[in-house]
Amino acid sequence: MHLHVADHPLVSHKLTLLRDERTPSPTFRQLTEELVTLLTYEATRGLKTVPAEITTPVTTMTGQRLAEPRPMVVPILRAGLGMLEGITRLLPTAEVGFLGLVRDEETFEAVTYANRLPEDLSGRQCYLVDPMLATGGTMVAAIQYLLERGANDVTCICLLAAPEGLSTVEQMVGDEANVKVVVAAVDERLNEKGYIVPGLGDAGDRLFGVV
Repeated sequence: MHLHVADHPLVSHKLTLLRDERTPSPTFRQLTEELVTLLTYEATRGLKTVPAEITTPVTTMTGQRLAEPRPMVVPILRAGLGMLEGITRLLPTAEVGFLGLVRDEETFEAVTYANRLPEDLSGRQCYLVDPMLATGGTMVAAIQYLLERGANDVTCICLLAAPEGLSTVEQMVGDEANVKVVVAAVDERLNEKGYIVPGLGDAGDRLFGVV
């Protein structure tokens, strides 16, 4: 597993506003989209391209275009939906799959309740999006779900991560697959309820309200 923390003044500024408990949901959603766009720029440095011959108003040249098969973006429901527009703004041609995972609040283990993904992900560059990498259980389950379908290049884009969650992903995934984690910040720790400290609270509730 490779970890990349986006060290940029705009990321730090927007993340600070996002953490503030006084930030209302509409602003929280907008900030999330903006942060994800910045993180996506960092996360897609290894995006595969192929040469493309074009003609400019002046001459012909060889440029680059995204390679086939198209990248696959996979938001983890429900909070990952709040990150979808931010990543597709930069990757409008990407295909989008959905993975429904919920964390059992007593065992902290992830339970799958829905998926809309191709059976074969061979050759796909996959981007998992979920605001929080806390205990790591949900992210590990999602990564393994993609690997079982043939993916071998998975990038996880999260707003925040806890050291415990990163350690879990590293231990469970190992070095067999090409897995990267891109985050805006790595926070101090998890509390007894499995929430990131200082964190930003429940991202799903702050994005969409309490259900």
